[in-house]
Amino acid sequence: MTTATATFTALRPRLHGIAYRMLGSVPEAEDVVQDVWLRWHGTDAAGVDNPEAWLVAATTRRAIDQLRAARTRREHYIGIWLPEPVLTDDSATPEDLQELASDVSVAFLAVLERLAPEARAAFLLREVFDEDYPEIARVLGKSEAACRQLVHRARDHLRDKRPRFAVDREEHAALVTRFASAVASGDFSAMRGILAPDAVLMGDGGGKVPSFGRPVEGGERIAQLLYAPSLRPARQMRVEVASVNGELALLQSFAGQLVSVLTFTIADGRIATIHAQRNPDKLVRFVAHEGGFR
Repeated sequence: MTTATATFTALRPRLHGIAYRMLGSVPEAEDVVQDVWLRWHGTDAAGVDNPEAWLVAATTRRAIDQLRAARTRREHYIGIWLPEPVLTDDSATPEDLQELASDVSVAFLAVLERLAPEARAAFLLREVFDEDYPEIARVLGKSEAACRQLVHRARDHLRDKRPRFAVDREEHAALVTRFASAVASGDFSAMRGILAPDAVLMGDGGGKVPSFGRPVEGGERIAQLLYAPSLRPARQMRVEVASVNGELALLQSFAGQLVSVLTFTIADGRIATIHAQRNPDKLVRFVAHEGGFR
C-alpha cells in the first residue's frame, strides 16, 4: 500500500462522515468519497502539504455539488423525504454514542435540510468538525467574514428547529425500550401514555410503499396508527430495538422482512417526534451496514 493510499484509507471514515452529514444518504455519500478517491489517486500526493485538509476540502466541495443536484431531485420526491438511517457501531463507547447522536441523528439531519448547501457545509465544518474559519474560508472559496456570517445565519435558522439533546442517553433508551414493548404487545394505552399529546410522526415511503404525505399530529392518533399492525397474527410482526444514528431506535418487521425504522426525539419524558423510514431503497443498505461514524 502506497503512502497516498494509506492516507486516504485512514481518513476515509471522516470523509464519509462529512459526506453523509451533508447529504443524508449513504449511496450519495459513497459516490462522493469514490469521486474524491479518484481525484486523489490522480494527484501528486507528495506535493500536497496537508493531505487531510486537501481531502476534507475536496469532499466538502463535491458534497456541495451533489447536494445541489439532490435538491432538484428531492423537489419531485413523493411524500416526505427523510434521511437514510444507518446502524451504529456497537463497539462505540456510550460517550462516543452520545456525541454522535448530537450531530448525526435522523432528526438533526432532517433539520439540516433547511439549509442551503454552502450554509450546511459551513455549519457542519464549524459546529461538528471544529474547523477554524480560515480553513472553512479556504474550503468554500469565501472570505472569513462571509463564512462567519454563513454559520451565524445557520445557527439562527436552526435555533428553534434543532432537536434538543439534553435528554440523558439512558433515559432515551429506557423510553424507547418501553415504547417498543408497547408496540410489540399491542398495548394502546401504554403507547398513548408514552407519546406526547402533541407528538408528530413523519414517514418516508418514497412512493414505493404506503406512507403519509404530510406529518401526522397528535399522540392518540399516532398510537392508533401503530396499534393497527398488532391486530395481524402475532407471528407475522416482529419488533426489536437497535442503535441507529447514535440512538436507540425501533425496527419493525413483517413476515421476516424489515418494513420500517423508527427514530425518536424525546421532550419532557415523552416521545415528541417519530421519524419513520419506510422507503425500501433506504432500508436495503441499512440492513447490510456494519460500519460506524467518526
